[in-house]
Amino acid sequence: MKRIILGAIALLVLSGASAQNAVKSKAIKAKEMTLEERMAWWEEARFGMFIHWGIYTVPAGFYKGVAQTNSGEWIMNKGKIPVAEYEQFAAQFNPSKFNAKEFVALAKEAGMKYMVITAKHHDGFSMFDSKASEYNIVDATPFKRDVLKELAKACQEQGIKFGFYYSQAQDWHHPGGLGNNWDPTIKRVSSDEYVYQKALPEVKQLLTEYGPIAIFWWDTPRQMTKSVVDSLHHITRALQPKIITNDRLGDDYPGDHKTFERNGPRYQPEAKYWELCKPISGSWGYRSDDNNFNSVKTLIQDLINQSSKGGNFLLNVSPTHEGILRPEATERMKAIGVWMSKNKEAIYGTQASPTTTEPAWGRITMKTVNNAGLLYLHVYDWKDGATLPIRLKNTVEACYLLTDKKRTFETKAVADGLQVQLKGEAPDAVASVIVLKLKEMPNALPQLPLTQDKAGVVTLPAVRAQYENLQGPGAQYDDHLDCVGSWDSETARVYWSFEVAKPGTFNLIGAFSAMSDTEIKVTLNGQTQTVKIPTTGDNPKRFKNIALHTFEITKAGKYEVSFMPVANNWKAVGLKEVKLEPTK
Repeated sequence: MKRIILGAIALLVLSGASAQNAVKSKAIKAKEMTLEERMAWWEEARFGMFIHWGIYTVPAGFYKGVAQTNSGEWIMNKGKIPVAEYEQFAAQFNPSKFNAKEFVALAKEAGMKYMVITAKHHDGFSMFDSKASEYNIVDATPFKRDVLKELAKACQEQGIKFGFYYSQAQDWHHPGGLGNNWDPTIKRVSSDEYVYQKALPEVKQLLTEYGPIAIFWWDTPRQMTKSVVDSLHHITRALQPKIITNDRLGDDYPGDHKTFERNGPRYQPEAKYWELCKPISGSWGYRSDDNNFNSVKTLIQDLINQSSKGGNFLLNVSPTHEGILRPEATERMKAIGVWMSKNKEAIYGTQASPTTTEPAWGRITMKTVNNAGLLYLHVYDWKDGATLPIRLKNTVEACYLLTDKKRTFETKAVADGLQVQLKGEAPDAVASVIVLKLKEMPNALPQLPLTQDKAGVVTLPAVRAQYENLQGPGAQYDDHLDCVGSWDSETARVYWSFEVAKPGTFNLIGAFSAMSDTEIKVTLNGQTQTVKIPTTGDNPKRFKNIALHTFEITKAGKYEVSFMPVANNWKAVGLKEVKLEPTK
């Protein structure tokens, strides 16, 4: 029997507005917390575990013997599997080796402070004892256990914050869910009916029956009516006033933090709170053919890199249909834990680097202690006798190895900042941490000019672009895509200033994302060229290098390259970076 009475569903659909108002009223009565109060633990934590898990682990990336594209959790979509056929995977899902206490203990050993798991992904299968749908792990599988309840309990016992991922718009199983355009047997209903019938009741259940929920992680916003999105938004804060949400509920719902996926920002974002989520291997959900595991070095440096820009790192793992991780994942988690056990002081509760440029030798995190800067120098490239330049004008009180305070290092004040002299062998093969204790708050030197590298190449990143003649948004830096975006104004000029030490002939190359053909004027050193930018595809994240023109620079000095839309023939583009490469 269905657990929901159809009449009650209809009433709920019709009374959506009044339900929403009731939730709003409760939210007002609840003790309001400031954003800073709610985000305090999250900003301290810096490191969390993401878990993608569902019945898609049964086919494990293969449908009818053929490997499907994309991550494992997308197999229903990529294989165009009918609902009735996909449902059969539930009967084969029996993760008998799953142990919530061991799972949480591994996260804790790795140094993670919070956990987020997929309560319902796009395939519509609920990984908990849903009262709104029998298509769930308790009713539809031989396992018949609520893994989310077990994880919630284990997290509380072991001091790990717990949260849910929930796909609010896409549901390829429900007739009102968005995303399934391949199964003709579905008898469609409105997306509003889906939300009121399934999504909203499930979200309410997750927020009332699983203890304190620290995070609600929405995904893939789609066009939905404002009333249903408002309902989802308000119920989370009303039922769990301390909860943190990300920025993927809908266009007008920024959430509490920004989300970067797979690739972190190259430069510190403007957003105060942000997070990189990334799978430990190639796929989010388990695939039997996924052997593309990131190295321990890459994962530790990912954590350091995000912390050095003031962000968090949410590392995803993919349990199998048996409920365990592959040995490669477990080994990497434990190795991260070994590094964290020695160097956690340089990660937890740290702030972004006070310098604007990432040093070539590694990264910097910092804390403020007694109104003075305490810097952590994460040295990737350690060489005996090498000098670490740091663009700060400060007085040094002490400089020592984090894991051995008796191992000290000489420092020197020079015209372009401070220098730390390395000596001996690197204490850690991945990242050795030196503590640089200042006598005052960091005083950063101005940003280094954009100039040529050793190969003579000038790289002009989007974050360093300058703007002129904006109308409306015009053009702006998009820190999610790390590009010049929202460039819809024909009057908006985008330009970079840079320096050339070795003149010559240069090929100008731009990394563009264009939904349709357009034209742009490029000006450099008094030379102007109109260039056609071809369509790169319908994905704004897909950038293609376009050879723009060859320019001559005859003297060393300061220059400017400028981009200006061609009037009446302009379609908005994204511009990730520009390079001047010497011709051979």
